[in-house]
Amino acid sequence: MKDASGLPRSLLVLGGTSEIALATARRLIARRTRTVWLAGRPSPALESAAAGLRALGALVHTVAFDALDPGSHESVLGKVFAEGDVDMVLLAFGVLGDQAHDERDPGAAVRVAQTNYTGAVSAGLVAACALQSQGHGSLVVLSSVAGERARRADFIYGSSKAGLDAFTQGLGDALYGTGVHVMVVRPGFVRTRSTAGLPEGPLATTPEAVATAIELGLRRRSETVWAPGLLRVRMSALRHLPRGLFRRLLL
Repeated sequence: MKDASGLPRSLLVLGGTSEIALATARRLIARRTRTVWLAGRPSPALESAAAGLRALGALVHTVAFDALDPGSHESVLGKVFAEGDVDMVLLAFGVLGDQAHDERDPGAAVRVAQTNYTGAVSAGLVAACALQSQGHGSLVVLSSVAGERARRADFIYGSSKAGLDAFTQGLGDALYGTGVHVMVVRPGFVRTRSTAGLPEGPLATTPEAVATAIELGLRRRSETVWAPGLLRVRMSALRHLPRGLFRRLLL
């Protein structure tokens, strides 16, 4: 159970090799988290991530989980919740895709959408139902500022995140008053392995900085977290630009 700080003692990460998720797990372990489940495709990277968290003193389990196999989500996550209450679920899986390639290959574009949106809807609903059944907990979903308005440079990825963001907001409204806290996190450009070599956007940040914002959001029971916070003002301005003007911006 969480205490008055709002921070979890137990954490389930969907997307167990995500650098943002692991930075968040490290930060929460340093505070009060004692048990972590890392869910992802079995790999040396997943085992290495688990070992790193164990070295910090947490009890860490790995769970075989595939975002692209919604039919398995209820069974896989059900086994985790059967072990005891989960105070926080962090939905952190997703793929950037390759915009230029994906425009020419609809199958690749669909895979981005299925991972970032369809898989997240399935896993999010399964997790939300389990949290509601136990009567408490937080569901934290990593969205992106890319979902605020479709850009020419990454509209396939951005549209998938727009759908995820809208879904998470609606789910939060549906669960309001049930004891389950739903929080959507909207990072900007984050310096990770997956973005290495890409042009950095304004207000570029790090996984550790996003983790700090997530912790603060948990303490405040926020419904929306921007990382960094200044992105909220910038995206509000961009969202209201006339389409013709927005189209001419080099974004």
